[in-house]
Amino acid sequence: MKPIPFFILLLLTQCAFSQLKITGTVLERTEKGDPDTLADVHISWLNSTSGTVTDSSGNFSLTYSTDHKKIVLSYVGYVSDTITVNRPNLGKLYLQPNIALEEVVVRKKVNSIQKSLFNPQNTVNVDSREMLKAACCNLSESFETNPSVDVSISDGISGAKQIQMLGMNSPYLLFTQENMPFIRGASQIYGLSFIPGSWIESIQITKGAGAVLNGSESISGQINTELVKPLTDQKFFLNTYANNNERFELNTRYNTVLNDKLATGLYLHANSRSGKLDRNDDNFLDTPIAKQLNLMNRWQYVDLEKGWVSYLNLQYLTDNKQTGETSYDPDVHAFSNQFWGSEIETHRFDASAKIGYVFPELQYQSFGYQTAYSNHRQNSYYGNKRYDINHTSFYSNLLFNSIIGSTQHKFKTGFSFNYDQYDELVNSDVISRIDNGVGSFFEYTYDSLERLSFVAGLRADHSNRLGNFITPRLHVRYSLWDKASLRFNLGRGKRAANIYAENQQLFASNRNITTINSLGKIYGLDPEIAWNSGVNFSQKGYLFNRLFDISIDYYHVNFKNQVVVDWETPQEISFYNLNGKSTSNSLQFDLNYEIIQNLDLRATYKHYDVEVTYNKGLLEKPLQPRNRVFINLNYETQKKYEGRQWVFDFTSNWLGKQRLPDTSTNPTIYQLDAYAVPYTVLNTQITRIFNTSFEMYIGGENIGNTIQKRPIIAATDPFGPYFDSTITYAPTLGGIYYIGLRYKIK
Repeated sequence: MKPIPFFILLLLTQCAFSQLKITGTVLERTEKGDPDTLADVHISWLNSTSGTVTDSSGNFSLTYSTDHKKIVLSYVGYVSDTITVNRPNLGKLYLQPNIALEEVVVRKKVNSIQKSLFNPQNTVNVDSREMLKAACCNLSESFETNPSVDVSISDGISGAKQIQMLGMNSPYLLFTQENMPFIRGASQIYGLSFIPGSWIESIQITKGAGAVLNGSESISGQINTELVKPLTDQKFFLNTYANNNERFELNTRYNTVLNDKLATGLYLHANSRSGKLDRNDDNFLDTPIAKQLNLMNRWQYVDLEKGWVSYLNLQYLTDNKQTGETSYDPDVHAFSNQFWGSEIETHRFDASAKIGYVFPELQYQSFGYQTAYSNHRQNSYYGNKRYDINHTSFYSNLLFNSIIGSTQHKFKTGFSFNYDQYDELVNSDVISRIDNGVGSFFEYTYDSLERLSFVAGLRADHSNRLGNFITPRLHVRYSLWDKASLRFNLGRGKRAANIYAENQQLFASNRNITTINSLGKIYGLDPEIAWNSGVNFSQKGYLFNRLFDISIDYYHVNFKNQVVVDWETPQEISFYNLNGKSTSNSLQFDLNYEIIQNLDLRATYKHYDVEVTYNKGLLEKPLQPRNRVFINLNYETQKKYEGRQWVFDFTSNWLGKQRLPDTSTNPTIYQLDAYAVPYTVLNTQITRIFNTSFEMYIGGENIGNTIQKRPIIAATDPFGPYFDSTITYAPTLGGIYYIGLRYKIK
């Protein structure tokens, strides 16, 4: 075979098909003839350990596998059954009782956060049940009960939440939506609030460098969100929310199944916050006045017999925020020195499509194509500072998936293209650039089906800004003994830092922004390059006849080059390339245990050692707690007739001391301590499930009323040289109390 045609063949792919879910409902016939749903029925692929269980309503959702055609239904006291999978929605499936038992109750509960012992990557899967444990209004609020990542407040003005992993900020994370890049560039700061939580079916959180097919930008990890699918989702869903800060939200979606292969869904999210809150009496709003409208139309086509599956998404968003002094009126005071204020107006359009094909006679072989377009327009000002950005992005990925000899040896290969156009206005400076790149990749997976499995990947890229480079990634898993796995990963990441879009909170200060030019191609700076290595040990088992699992992680990130964000001079913020050492060391210990029946404990301890070389020398990274302790308790009462149930959730987050940026040259009244004191944030929620269609919830965030006493330096002189809202290490809002309801029609 000639090499060129063979290489072109390897550019074909499959990733779009991997998102398909097989669903159904498991029931039994009672003596009266009325069907009863069966909870906790085990569903697995024939001759495989991969599976799931039915929920309280007997429903299940199982990721489609190209290696299998049948599923097995098994439940203690019932005759197991094998079903051929020939459509995505299998409908109602019935199990026959094996023998009549009067007082025997067997239950098995699958946690809403799952970590596989067999996946070579250190990935945590979070399903939609976990997001119901908190007031999950958007993606940035989806991690309050999840210890895999850390949530922080970016500044004392905008109230934006940022995600951190391995002690590094969100730009070093790769955010994808259904395995296509989503939150990046212009949307890096506020984009987490553009994905409503009720639209999310599951979240996959991967520590360490991700897969090569998703690009080279992942350094600390990857977060992928899977949206609900029109063919398998509920027909109608409604969620409303209100809190004591005059924040109101509406989430709804409606799905129409046109036939057994085609379905479409309409999704709506709207929120508003109209209250002016100043509980700390600094004359500044504690949280912005805001409103958002988010619309999406989603199409899904599946033909399993012929091997085709495809998706189409169209989404439009408008988001407006106003903040600043309580007396500020944007129609009167904009760009004046009478009152300090800020407005951030965003309009965004997204379109994405995926198509996949599985060879009917060779179900281990498939190809797929992914493409996405977005336009993000933001106009904003912070006091007298102006920042506008228009970011147009196009992404395309072509993949091919097959085996080498047997299914123990699998590979993925493909070709990708990305285009980004940035037009920025920074005060009076106009900055425009176009980034484009092409890349090809090959990923080999070996699975011995017993002890050893690994994924080795390599991609080669050419970029007009980053040059020619290669990205190697390796993930290894070894089974030490029963229900114990040891993982190791090593990978390289390379990315361009968008210094203004990724650090917009710095405009909400009177610091002078400077860039120390190194003649690089991105703002005069060189690209960021880092190596990530890590090891993970996971063990599952039984303690006092109750299931537990423990996990220990250690990761080391070593930057070969980094764009340093230097806050260490109080009236200045500087961007420059690293000249010295920059490392992140993170240690994490997790314990999950069922204390008593239906009472689950989730506990995590984290230790971070993050150091960066600044112009002043090697220093501990500011606003990064060295130690964190997370505890979550969840209790669910036994399900009764029609699924009636109470659910109680409690979360405690303790953050140790953290170094603050140097303010020693400020006047004494505007100086901060060298370290912030430790503090604890408490959240809780109670949910009442009335039946399979209706439930209500009430809860509180930060119920201990922990707040940073002075989130804004020189708040009484906002146009003076010492005004600074960027040193935020604790919540700026006190207790938040909310109520909401959920209603659904299947």
